Amino acid sequence: MDLSLLDSALLGKIILVMGGLSVIFIFIKILQHSVSKSFQNHDLRYRARKIIAYFSYLLIIALIMVIFNKELGGLSVTFGLAGAGIAVALQEVIVSVAGWVAIIFGNFYSIGDRIQLKGIKGDVIDIGILRTTLMEIGEWVDGDLYNGRIVLVANSYVFKEPVFNFSGDFPFLWDEIKVPIKYGSDYKLAKEIVLRIADEIVGDYALSVKDSWQDMVRKYMIEDARVEPVVHLKANDNWIEITVRYVVDYKMRRGTKDQIFTRILEEIEKTQGAVSIGSATIHLVETPTLNVKINGGS
Repeated sequence: MDLSLLDSALLGKIILVMGGLSVIFIFIKILQHSVSKSFQNHDLRYRARKIIAYFSYLLIIALIMVIFNKELGGLSVTFGLAGAGIAVALQEVIVSVAGWVAIIFGNFYSIGDRIQLKGIKGDVIDIGILRTTLMEIGEWVDGDLYNGRIVLVANSYVFKEPVFNFSGDFPFLWDEIKVPIKYGSDYKLAKEIVLRIADEIVGDYALSVKDSWQDMVRKYMIEDARVEPVVHLKANDNWIEITVRYVVDYKMRRGTKDQIFTRILEEIEKTQGAVSIGSATIHLVETPTLNVKINGGS
């Protein structure tokens, strides 16, 4: 067979593939633009665009397989022999793709969840085939707030390290506030104040948490824990420590703690000294002048 004919046939197929890719690219862009205008909900718009992107990958693979079906059939033996070497060279990529499948179908996490993966904590803003994109929180910023860094973590890490999900089946956290009270204060009144304020701020909120927790109890082998605010008292060397424990939305932890602390301080001031906040005080005293007289011997 004339090699020039083979070259021209191959060139024709390459041109056909390039033309098909151009058509697919234009079609996908039009479809994504239409979806962006049709969906007002941010979550639905994002998911629709991701589905379209995956659909475009399938179209490209199908186009190449249809046009080069004969060539691919002849290369099947070669691909089989080279498969082991390719698997070793692309091991991390293959594991990341497997991790993506596990994330999508294994309910590890989804878009919008707050997770900790590979020691990095943040909100999931994108799940790609190879990497998960996080908007990082913490580090030099306190209070579970964004620090501005966008972090890409390989999907392979879902098989290597624990995945902490702050907002999966139970999008709430238990949090605590410790209030030090001076010895000699009315600790019963202090305990009553702290519990009353916690009930005012998160008491009604805890009622709605019960339904979510009951779903957890039905789904997992877990005890029926208390979600209402509770106060504990402990005496230590310096003061009486009152701890209030409560359930809060994982995104409202800092704001809720601020509200409770502010109200506690306001109510303690109203007791006119019956309850006082304890604190450690260090008083530095200047060393007195020492006069030393040395008697010399003969």
